[in-house]
Amino acid sequence: MTYTLPILRPAATAPDDAPTFRGQSALRLVGVQDLSRDGTLTERAVDANRDAVFLAAPAPLAGLAMTRPAIMGIVNVTPDSFSDGGRYASHDRALAHARLLLQEGADILDIGGESTRPGAVEVAVEDEIARTAPVIAALRANDVRAPISIDTRKAAVARAALKAGADIVNDVSALTWDRDMGPLVADAGVPVCLMHAQGTPQTMQKNPKYNDVRFDVHDRLIGALRRAEAAGIARGNVILDPGIGFGKTVGHNLALLSHLAMLHSAGCAILLGASRKRFIGTISGADDTDARLAGSLAVALQGAAQGAQILRVHDVIETRQALSVWQALSENQENGGT
Repeated sequence: MTYTLPILRPAATAPDDAPTFRGQSALRLVGVQDLSRDGTLTERAVDANRDAVFLAAPAPLAGLAMTRPAIMGIVNVTPDSFSDGGRYASHDRALAHARLLLQEGADILDIGGESTRPGAVEVAVEDEIARTAPVIAALRANDVRAPISIDTRKAAVARAALKAGADIVNDVSALTWDRDMGPLVADAGVPVCLMHAQGTPQTMQKNPKYNDVRFDVHDRLIGALRRAEAAGIARGNVILDPGIGFGKTVGHNLALLSHLAMLHSAGCAILLGASRKRFIGTISGADDTDARLAGSLAVALQGAAQGAQILRVHDVIETRQALSVWQALSENQENGGT
């Protein structure tokens, strides 16, 4: 099997005839690498027919155009999330934090009531619903119109969240935890994010192994995409997430980040969620999750440079500033700009 890795450059430094990559004004497609598991690598020029998936912009998701990276702000209504567990566990604090993230520039809110950090225990459905649905309903009651994502593996939780006003389902199990999730999403006609994870939160960081993480994760996500389509979910409503930190070593994470653009071959939007993750601390020596902002921004910009359409982050205002500068530097400015 051949895997295709698009080679991207900022529009400002790319050849004038290089095509725009997936409708993103900041990126140009300057070439392609065809890769295989036996180590074969072939570099070639862009072929308009063969590489058509890289030239077409994805359809809007939940009303958002996917022509530049969208920021998904994290709202953990949990006592035990790895970075901010307990800070926003109450209804009022979660609501205030969600409003703050929108003021800081979040395009999407991702609201979750169950931690999936390494070692986390499962939360009862009723408790997860009680944590999340009232926050979503309150945001809608207060005239919040931004897309809201429910971060859950459970169909009953997703159903309650959609009823309360959520627009997107973010399933870290990629429809494998609850067999009712696929039909629910299909019937609702909403976007779903399918994330790769090896193992469960209780086991995923216990010596994770792959034949080649780049290709293994790609194949698993393509399998998840097929599973979604078999359930009746349109491909245009599928978002793919490589699951940084979910059953991966530091080396695995770095390999996935350097080959993130390979996932674009599926024609789906890509979500990258690496904010404050442990591998950033391991590389930088920042043990405290709150001290990983700079590393998180570096990874976010790497994701943007690889064409990721959604960046899931804790630090919205800082990520917004970094992306604004990156976008200005990357876009082609005629005559040097003004």
